[in-house]
Amino acid sequence: MPPSPDDGAAHAVYLDANATEPLRPSAAAAMLEAAGLTGNPSSVHAQGRRARALLEEARAVVARRLDADLLNCVFTSGGTEANVLALHGFAPGRRVLVGRTEHDAVRMGVPEGAALEWLEVDAFGQVRLDLLEETLARPHALPALVCLMLANNETGVLHPMAEVARLCARYGAHLHGDAVQAVGRMDVALHAGGFGSLACSGHKLGGPKGAGALLLAGPAPRALSPLFVGGGQEQGRRGGTQALPAIAGMARALEEALDTQPHHAPLRDALERAACAAGAVVCGAGAPRLANTSCLALPGLRAQGQLMRLDLEGFCVSAGSACSSGKVASSHVLEAMGLEELAGQAIRVSLPWSVRAEDVERFTATYVRLAAGRTGGGAISVAGGLV
Repeated sequence: MPPSPDDGAAHAVYLDANATEPLRPSAAAAMLEAAGLTGNPSSVHAQGRRARALLEEARAVVARRLDADLLNCVFTSGGTEANVLALHGFAPGRRVLVGRTEHDAVRMGVPEGAALEWLEVDAFGQVRLDLLEETLARPHALPALVCLMLANNETGVLHPMAEVARLCARYGAHLHGDAVQAVGRMDVALHAGGFGSLACSGHKLGGPKGAGALLLAGPAPRALSPLFVGGGQEQGRRGGTQALPAIAGMARALEEALDTQPHHAPLRDALERAACAAGAVVCGAGAPRLANTSCLALPGLRAQGQLMRLDLEGFCVSAGSACSSGKVASSHVLEAMGLEELAGQAIRVSLPWSVRAEDVERFTATYVRLAAGRTGGGAISVAGGLV
């Protein structure tokens, strides 16, 4: 019998949390409990009411922990659907302003025919506030829908969202935040943060794949131009029977993530110091970043070669986004930051909630050996967003 593709996976060191976090045991338990309920949450009999009660308990957790109103928490199949639902709901009649480093769920999710404008970023990957204000202040222009991720999925770089929110409020723009990478790893609040809407995803928290939420501020339109029509679920905003086990697991994972955030920064910083000493570049190092994320570029060694070597050594990392049909391509995020050739030489190391110090130490030693053996390496100078 040929070996399974997963043979040896149990012994691998998993450092790809930004693609998906390991499932938390508490989330698995919540999923199992929900899977034992037979009823449809839309049914009015006793078993349907039990399922509905569990669904609404999960909704209350997500809404409360992310500073949203209970009735404005719309469950979706994940972060992509939540982002696209927001785009289709709020884009009509507005200019759509999208950051150059956004996830493809937003970059490619803008409705056809919408007035799309790109927001440039600086060398650290943060949105240019001067250009944003210039765009928002343009006279006689349509109102704006501004779409920015709180934390970049590839570099971990945080946009200056407080300043962005103030500009959006000043010029009457709707601010949609892609909070998929941020929720559970930093403080995120819908109303207090000045957002018109926020998207989140369960499997980035240690919950299951297949559940997410769109959070809406204020008296959002009841229908919100649903992508899926059907039985009127989610107050007519998202048709289809809710995936109760996945939603229950997401809510449980969110509570645990917010209550027990790991201290990743010391592990990340030690890894980056060793990587830089070996000739690597930390992309976006001059900006505030998620404490679990390192984007490391090795001059002279393509990302695909690094991934293959590290995979053979038993380490699970990635190059850029995991949502690219398994391909390894030059990163549009790093290209937007002006990193040019390095954009195809970078890997992402993202520490999961379950990471151990010895896992990072083992990876660091292997990465330093990899850097020492590359061709065309050597010392590099400090410039812009590079270290």
